[in-house]
Amino acid sequence: MVVTAGGGTRFADSWRRLAALALALVLLGAAASAQAAAAAPGKGKRSVIFVGNNWEGTADVIEAGGDFERIARINIIPDIDERMEQMLNPLHPGYDPLRYPYFLLINAMIGEGNHQYVDDMYSSRNGRLLVVSRPSLKDVVGIRLRDGAIKWRFEVEGQRSDHMGLSPDGRHVAVSASTGNVVHVLDVRTGEEVDRWGSGDSPHENTYSEDGERLYHASIGLVYTPLDLPLLDTTKGSRVFQVVDTDGYDVIEQLDMGQELEKAGYPDMSSAVRPMAVARNEKRVYFQVSFFHGFAEYNFKRDRITRVAELPDYTNDLPRELYLLDSAHHGIALSGNERKLCVAGTMSDYAAIVRRRNFERYEILQKGTKPYWSTTSANGKHCYVSWSGSDEVSVLSYAKEREIARIPVGDHPQRVRTGRVRKGWGQTPFINGV
Repeated sequence: MVVTAGGGTRFADSWRRLAALALALVLLGAAASAQAAAAAPGKGKRSVIFVGNNWEGTADVIEAGGDFERIARINIIPDIDERMEQMLNPLHPGYDPLRYPYFLLINAMIGEGNHQYVDDMYSSRNGRLLVVSRPSLKDVVGIRLRDGAIKWRFEVEGQRSDHMGLSPDGRHVAVSASTGNVVHVLDVRTGEEVDRWGSGDSPHENTYSEDGERLYHASIGLVYTPLDLPLLDTTKGSRVFQVVDTDGYDVIEQLDMGQELEKAGYPDMSSAVRPMAVARNEKRVYFQVSFFHGFAEYNFKRDRITRVAELPDYTNDLPRELYLLDSAHHGIALSGNERKLCVAGTMSDYAAIVRRRNFERYEILQKGTKPYWSTTSANGKHCYVSWSGSDEVSVLSYAKEREIARIPVGDHPQRVRTGRVRKGWGQTPFINGV
């Protein structure tokens, strides 16, 4: 049989297309396998959801999947008597005369009249330790899950600890020291500081890249001041967005997102970056800013704001001064396939599932009051939203864009994190459980 030159070219083109398709399928399968492996708890461990009940000083542990049953409640402040003695007794070796006044100020100015005992938390990879930041006690503790005892304690600079970030290898946790204007990097196993870097006023969010080589950090400024009009924005202090190289924790890029938003045609917006979600390829970051009902997309390759999503404002023209710590929205997460975002509309009492391709397509879910965080499940299919005002957590389906479960939790749930415990844990009486 004679094959013409044109036929050979068409055959070669077809072969190349088939080869490209096969390669794409292989890569897709590899990505799916990697995601499944990352979601798998590992031998001898089980996947769970940790919910920090900030005002109560506890953390609820919920089965990830099935009926989403609560399997334990952990006491996060088993040492509260000792901490109070440290604050009040001048003879205590750790006494600091500023400590108790700040304890009261945190209650009055940030805690809405409550002490803040649980901000952020992560479990260790082996499921034996829970690392928790405790704002009112200005520390981070490692709690042994087998008996609820504190294995280690680290006091942060200044007077208040805040958001944390866990490195992908599980070895380090980065914790923001709100009034110390630094971020500490701690060894998860021992609680010892391995590094630190300087931030702006009120360091806040810490998000590691998927490979752990960079960390994305933001400071939010003085959110507790009443000077909230755009004209007085500079009174909020230094608010920076930083890209940090984790090999030495050096700041390799620093941005003022308020200026970036103004350049993109959105003037008079805050520079304070709140929660953020970084895409796996690190080409884009999605972030919320103070007072804004929605979020922005920043493209690192183009070095600019590329889109802004404006979501409904149900506050009925509530003055900005009455926003909770300047947060119109506080909580954003990407689905496992990164096609949708899950947003906590804090002051408007809703969660929103937003299409990443088209921000104008979204589903509003009003299931509680004062939503304060959103986290994607380990398998990427669900979004967990904490309703801090109604003491519940919703499990939302990204695919169905609706609530599939609701779980009652403790007083003022804020951070929700996926994690792991040892198999069998929570099925026997637990020293700090209920």
